[in-house]
Amino acid sequence: MISEDTIVAIATAHGIGSISIVRLSGENSLSIAIQISKLTSLTPRIATLSKLYDKKNELIDEAILLYFKNPSSFTGEDIVEFQSHGGVAISNIILESCINFGARLANPGEFSKRAFLNGKIDLTQAQAISKMIEAKSEDAVKLLARQLKGELKDFVEDIRKDLLFMLAYTEVNIDYAEEDLPSDIYEQIEFKLNAIDIKLNTTLDASKRREGLIDGFKVAIVGKPNVGKSSLLNKLLNFNRAIVSDIAGTTRDTIEESVKIGTHIIKIVDTAGIREANDEIERIGIEKSIEAIEESDIIVGLFDSSREFNDEDSQIVELLNNCEKEKIIILNKSDLEQKFDVSNLKQNSHLLLNTKKDITPLLNEIENILNQNISGDEVTLISKQQILEVEQTIMHIQKSNEPLKTGELEFFAYHINEALKNISNITRPYEHSAMLDVMFGEFCLGK
Repeated sequence: MISEDTIVAIATAHGIGSISIVRLSGENSLSIAIQISKLTSLTPRIATLSKLYDKKNELIDEAILLYFKNPSSFTGEDIVEFQSHGGVAISNIILESCINFGARLANPGEFSKRAFLNGKIDLTQAQAISKMIEAKSEDAVKLLARQLKGELKDFVEDIRKDLLFMLAYTEVNIDYAEEDLPSDIYEQIEFKLNAIDIKLNTTLDASKRREGLIDGFKVAIVGKPNVGKSSLLNKLLNFNRAIVSDIAGTTRDTIEESVKIGTHIIKIVDTAGIREANDEIERIGIEKSIEAIEESDIIVGLFDSSREFNDEDSQIVELLNNCEKEKIIILNKSDLEQKFDVSNLKQNSHLLLNTKKDITPLLNEIENILNQNISGDEVTLISKQQILEVEQTIMHIQKSNEPLKTGELEFFAYHINEALKNISNITRPYEHSAMLDVMFGEFCLGK
């Protein structure tokens, strides 16, 4: 599907750099490039150095032109790239010249949209491209590269094939009872259903563990006032981001900063000290601290080892025990006399540190947890939409079991059909004709 419009956009980030790329896509791309360069032709996939001219025949720059002939291009259309000297002014003049010669400014994401419509990429790959641009860690880039290569696409396609198999056999049994079906067909279907259920749940669990991989895992530091939360934040960042004071309630709001630990980008959240507060502003800050705990991947519970356990510590322990998150317990101020009774923590392990000096054990612990979260070869869902579609698919798979056992094939077929729609929304919408192709391909219908 080649669009009649030829679109153009600056493909490199805004600002000054050594190279700037302006990209054309559409049936008039080659014609426009030839008019701007005054060349007679461009050889596909061969870099050509040429002077560029605007519509008034004034010299713009000397640049490298690259021509990708359809359908062997990212969008499936003719593409020409101008690789000019970097700079906002030069890029804008080339852009304006392309528009003057007949192109129009591309809408956001339109190059990827055309690639999708022309069958060059599917929805999973389009989303991977978008996320890869935003990726802040090496692990995120590697994961997205797997999806860009088609890992999730192949995963979904395997499930689609099995669901189409089930649906086709079921529809044949409903509408063409005279067809000879394999004697063990329902055992095969039940086996495939269980396998899909396990496969999807494994993927879903792994994806939820890795949700913070692209935007950054969130680590919340919680504790009562004056246990050293702000000092720990400053130590993690290697600069004084938070105000450190002996006055309880100094931190009134959550403070969020990013830091790299190993290959991971971590969002560190310093929360307000949790206690019974009479001050309205401090109370709001404490409520936001509790919200931060719920949103975080790892909770660092900080206690003052030089002070005896009290009701405020008990409140923190209860909060941690009720939270189903990865937790790291730290007893701070190891350089002072130890008065804290660790048996009150009700935790198997803790770290004894002086967070103003050496926090290497904490960094190692955070890195180990995150490495475990991203380890494994499971396919990863990278968006809320993909996770939702898989959850809906699982729901319909599980609901299909009962009507299959009781022989209510119409209800079974309904749930399998819905599961097909949901899983297909991840890559490409499901069309009923796909099931008909299987039906009429597998059976001698209409003989």
